[in-house]
Amino acid sequence: MAYVLAEFKDDQALFAAARRLRALGHARLDAHSPYPLHGADEALGLSKSKVPLIALVGGVAGASGGYLMQWWMNGVDYVLNVGNRPPHSPPANIPVTFECGVLLASLCIVLGLFALCGFPRTYHPTFELEAFRTASVDALWLSAEVKPEESAAVVKELQGLGALQVSAVEEAAR
Repeated sequence: MAYVLAEFKDDQALFAAARRLRALGHARLDAHSPYPLHGADEALGLSKSKVPLIALVGGVAGASGGYLMQWWMNGVDYVLNVGNRPPHSPPANIPVTFECGVLLASLCIVLGLFALCGFPRTYHPTFELEAFRTASVDALWLSAEVKPEESAAVVKELQGLGALQVSAVEEAAR
């Protein structure tokens, strides 16, 4: 794979370039910026986040597991008859049920984000470009993952769209 990196002067120019590359059939795009870019999701063609669903599944599983654990321990496995009360009382189990739901939801979010973002990845070909370091300081960059034979055409297209600088970096075999 090859990566074509282009620096832009403002976010609207970056969004226009992203839309143009998407129209040309390049779907693997990313925007790099030191601050959030409102409208980047639409321009890059990103789908809706899967994180809320991961959190919901984790929370429901954690709350269900916590409640079932308490029901089993208090109502089946080790029943204590205190004051002739019923062996299982749902209101007494609410705090632990809630905490188990929060705990498993947060763990699922962290692990889900690692999986969705491809962590831990300690190396990326974009690190080879010295000028790309400005993406974390004050510059706006667009990166496109392309086939090596398409990189020259994408470089010319981005130069025509007003990029301040454009570079192509090939992924080395590791």
